[in-house]
Amino acid sequence: MKTAIFPGSFDPFTVGHYSVVNRALTFIDHIVIAIGVNEAKKTLFTLEKRIEIINKAFNGDKRVTVQEYDSLTVDFAKEVGADIILRGIRSIADFEYEKTIADANRRISGIDTILLFTEPQHSYISSTVLRDILKYGKDVNCFLPPNVTLNDLRQK
Repeated sequence: MKTAIFPGSFDPFTVGHYSVVNRALTFIDHIVIAIGVNEAKKTLFTLEKRIEIINKAFNGDKRVTVQEYDSLTVDFAKEVGADIILRGIRSIADFEYEKTIADANRRISGIDTILLFTEPQHSYISSTVLRDILKYGKDVNCFLPPNVTLNDLRQK
């Protein structure tokens, strides 16, 4: 069984993230969506809200689980038995950054990274863009994965 981790802050999880995971599930058996916890990083959504949103997006699909981690990504990958690190890329700038990280991760752990290009209709979507649009009260439903709505983003 092939297991991958898909690391990120997912603040919030977007339709682009959702697409990458679903496409990867065609050749990976299990994906752990790994939410990196960095106390120094200011997030808009609580960890609990991000986990809730991702779980709602995948609506009980047993091939997808969500976990938090606060270690090196490769150490967490080993902890959960992942063979692969999965990353999505939107642009050449993303590629250069991800290649550097992938090379370092492979060097220190032997774990390979698979990069999936974002589908063209999602290439401009990022959590940062979504947060900016939200800040000004605009409708963001088209940026969210299935089963997730603007109401789901509201903090309790």
